[in-house]
Amino acid sequence: MTGTPVPPCDPNTRDCTESQITALLGELRRRGLPFGLLWGSASAGERTLDGYTLVNFGNAPVSTLLNLLHLLRDLERDEPECQ
Repeated sequence: MTGTPVPPCDPNTRDCTESQITALLGELRRRGLPFGLLWGSASAGERTLDGYTLVNFGNAPVSTLLNLLHLLRDLERDEPECQ
C-alpha cells in the first residue's frame, strides 16, 4: 500500500457523510469485483458514541473502507496493461 494506512481514529473520517460513504462503497464494489470482493449489503452505518461513522459490513470504521480502496487502487496501478 502506498502511503500510511488511515487509522480508525483519524479525525478526517469524522466528517464523512452518509452520501460520501455510499459513493466510496460504490467504488469499492466496482474496484473489488474483479478480485472477488463482494459486499452487496454494505451501507453507511450508525455513528458511534464518539462521533465516528461505521461502515456496515461488520461494523468497520470508515478507515477500513478507505484502506481497502487504497489497496485496490494500488493493485490496479500495478497491473500490466492488456495488449
